[in-house]
Amino acid sequence: MVFAAGLHPATHRVHPDCMNGCHALNDCPAEPRVLAPDARPERVDIHVQHQSYSPHRHDAYVFALTYSGVQCFDYCGETRVSRPGELVVLHPDETHDGRAGTDAGFHYRGISIDPAALQRALGGRALPFIEGGVTRDTRLIGVISPLLSDMNTPLGEAEFEAALADLASAMLSLGAETGSEPIADARAASMARNLIVETPERVIGLGELEAVTGRNRWQLSRDFRALFGTSPYRFGQLRRLDRSRALIRCAMPLAEVAYATGFADQSHLTREFRKAYGITPKAWQALVR
Repeated sequence: MVFAAGLHPATHRVHPDCMNGCHALNDCPAEPRVLAPDARPERVDIHVQHQSYSPHRHDAYVFALTYSGVQCFDYCGETRVSRPGELVVLHPDETHDGRAGTDAGFHYRGISIDPAALQRALGGRALPFIEGGVTRDTRLIGVISPLLSDMNTPLGEAEFEAALADLASAMLSLGAETGSEPIADARAASMARNLIVETPERVIGLGELEAVTGRNRWQLSRDFRALFGTSPYRFGQLRRLDRSRALIRCAMPLAEVAYATGFADQSHLTREFRKAYGITPKAWQALVR
């Protein structure tokens, strides 16, 4: 599926919005940088034929609109199929893969949206879950489709902000879990997230987050997942991996990358990198040079 560093080597076009250390192995910008949480989202335009995506997870919502062909993927314990006009909606932190359903391949455009951005419109409610991962809901497709219509022009801030409100409303009406009850302490969960984003070079445990936020660590962890779709630990792990990819692009030796991003050693970095992206740091380094 889209946005995966676990994509088996293939040529595909990724829009310039993709600046987050970049998941597109052969089309990264020359100067990688990590996007701020409120930055415009990453978009891709991809034709898939013989290649496939290894199992992986994102810590963002992924919306992928199928334009032609048939795309298949395993998600939530079942094989899912998306045909032209259908929208794939992947919940944060749900494992999935991806492949063509026929020899003709398929074409899709996708957008990845940070749960923290969507929370501005959700107002502290739990993230909606779209059952099955594929929908033909015209209201939801009507929100996503305009965001993918002009891939040559970056999304404007006002356009994206307006879409977030409509997206939250559409997802709450469609989602199997509407999150009608407010999170117990959204403020504490947001404080924890900000601390993790501001210090990506180190591991921050629940004990420290509890001390900083004044919130019981177990309730904080539950609130964090409901708001942002993943655990505080995994969110921090992915921020460190984001930073590791940026440093690898800058030609830093892998042992130094591991030290700079809070991993015990190069072997630890390699294990976590492969687990997240389906490829080793060394192999990824060779592909982006």
